[in-house]
Amino acid sequence: MDQSLALPLLIGLIALALAFDFLNGLHDAANAIATVVATRLLSPVMAVVFAAFGNFAAYWIVGLHVAETVGKGIIDKDVVTPAVVFGALIGAMFWNIVTWLKGIPSSSSHALIGGLLGAGIAHAGFGAVESAGTTKTVVAIFLSPMIGFALAMTLMLAASWSFKGAQPRSANGIFKGLHLISSAAYAISHGGNDAQKTMGIIAVLLYSTGYLGGEFHVPEWVVVSCYLAIALGTLSGGWKIIKTMGNKLTKLNHHSGFCASAAGSAVVFGASAMGIPISTTHAITGSVVGTGAARRASAVRWSVASRVIVAWFITIPASGIVGAGFYLLTRLF
Repeated sequence: MDQSLALPLLIGLIALALAFDFLNGLHDAANAIATVVATRLLSPVMAVVFAAFGNFAAYWIVGLHVAETVGKGIIDKDVVTPAVVFGALIGAMFWNIVTWLKGIPSSSSHALIGGLLGAGIAHAGFGAVESAGTTKTVVAIFLSPMIGFALAMTLMLAASWSFKGAQPRSANGIFKGLHLISSAAYAISHGGNDAQKTMGIIAVLLYSTGYLGGEFHVPEWVVVSCYLAIALGTLSGGWKIIKTMGNKLTKLNHHSGFCASAAGSAVVFGASAMGIPISTTHAITGSVVGTGAARRASAVRWSVASRVIVAWFITIPASGIVGAGFYLLTRLF
């Protein structure tokens, strides 16, 4: 492997990757805390601290299957160069910033995948694409919100039936506790899936420059750095997207908040176990919509949901085009 890359440039790219991870936490803070903020279970400040702690707690709970998929399962690791990594990160960060400013809960995960695909294809052609990892990631775009929707709706109906004879005050107290637990689970699942995308990017950068000794793996310092970066990003908030997720899609209470968080965390934990870099945004959005639809179709603001869905479909191509463009820009130097 080529170890001629100047150390300052390598450090700069790692810093850029960690900046993306921080932005990911900032952008996706709504995933873990929108329901507890919307229902006033926790104050906004307490909620972001709660979610940040959950993001970092994933270090002790979740394996590294997603990092391996991103590092060597999207673009052939042997054709990745520092310029490809640069293009991928800029493509993803550009799209994250655009959607964050607009308050649209798009997917940081798929922005990174799109940027990596765009830069990788611009560098080595379509033959560089690893079909297995890319296919399961693209399939998850469609399946994750649908599974979250179905699980949340099922949980809503099951919980309603189970507590049909309970006193409203007693039932609400129980759902408050369950809501807090399910939100903690979602915060952990979010950190365990989303932080690993950046781990994969840094690991393949180190591999491509010969710093891993010819064998792909994720160094421990990379794991800790990425979990810390996403936790710090979550601490910084993301209030526009929290408003969309917590209030604009449907009205939430502790019952529906618990069902949405529980369904979303089940989807994300399952995907992480299978090494799929799933969109945590897609999972929780589908789950939130599912809780509204379980009450009645009119409880969902479908115009807002449709705007979110449009962002899902254009995320990969948009970030891919930007990623390819910035990769090609490096060829001028």
